[in-house]
Amino acid sequence: MSPDHGELLYEGKAKRIFATDRSDRVLVEFKNDATAFNAQKKAQLEDKGRLNCQISARLFELLEAQGIPTHYLGLAGDTWMVVQRVKVIPLEVVLRNIATGSLCKQTPLQEGTPISPALLDLYYKDDALGDPLLTEARVHLLGIVDGARLSAIEQLARRINGVLQPFFDGLALQLVDFKLELGLNSAGELLLADEISPDTCRFWDQRSSDAEERILDKDRFRKDLGGVMEAYGEVLKRVHTACPDPRYCL
Repeated sequence: MSPDHGELLYEGKAKRIFATDRSDRVLVEFKNDATAFNAQKKAQLEDKGRLNCQISARLFELLEAQGIPTHYLGLAGDTWMVVQRVKVIPLEVVLRNIATGSLCKQTPLQEGTPISPALLDLYYKDDALGDPLLTEARVHLLGIVDGARLSAIEQLARRINGVLQPFFDGLALQLVDFKLELGLNSAGELLLADEISPDTCRFWDQRSSDAEERILDKDRFRKDLGGVMEAYGEVLKRVHTACPDPRYCL
């Protein structure tokens, strides 16, 4: 059942955003749509929206408990979240703790190479351009953010990694890499937005040595490995076991 909401403000690949009776809050609905390769590959995966919503909620609560500001205000249903309305900065911030994926295609780094400190990559959030990799100089050229804001973005992203990496390690999950989106609320505060889920993170199961079986994220969909929802469900189970009440995830 969907909560009362206003007009549809925006629909993306994985979520819909609706107005509420407050101008500084919106409702986010997590969809079952799955996409990969800039939406060239698409599918409907039953229960995906619920799993991503519930995982994200617990992780937002974990980060808030550690003093990291997020847009999250609470759950409004199995697939619904109440969040602060933010102006999203058109950057995808990617933290890489382990070399895999595009990094191994673009550099001589071998799959599985640890990266410390984590590599921070910036991508321009623009589907028409294919979300290209940016340099700091290009960020300034495009006028996306100034130097002070860019520094704040990097500091916040690294703080988030500093909380999530050991948390997942305690769940026998390796946080290989993950994507963040950030935004500014009505007071101009920089907040973590979007979601944190197997759609936006790469997780490897430390209990498995098999290179395919250990994958517990959207790479199962990208690579046609099957068991996508079972993998997402396993992530939620471990997160929920660690944080049965998300307010006390410490």
